[in-house]
Amino acid sequence: MAVRVFVRKLPRTLANLEDAKQLVRASGSVGANYIEANEALSRKDFVMRIKICRKESKESCFFLRLLFLADDNERESARAALVQEATELTSIFGAIVRRSE
Repeated sequence: MAVRVFVRKLPRTLANLEDAKQLVRASGSVGANYIEANEALSRKDFVMRIKICRKESKESCFFLRLLFLADDNERESARAALVQEATELTSIFGAIVRRSE
């Protein structure tokens, strides 16, 4: 939800519109795949879904860094918090994969 709120406050540039779409998709995919991982029928499926979560978290970080904020300190603080969260999730998913394989 925090990503969607953040995206609504971005300056409306062509680059931001495209990058924001990708960011919303990637961040939504993290949650969807995590739910799927928890409902996995096998260990192999669980690990695959967690790997997808890790990949989408990295992708979310990438698109957060691409967004143009027009020198807005409030938005920059929000972006930094979201990048930190995505980085932490990437680390968590990586640890889960290492322990599960």
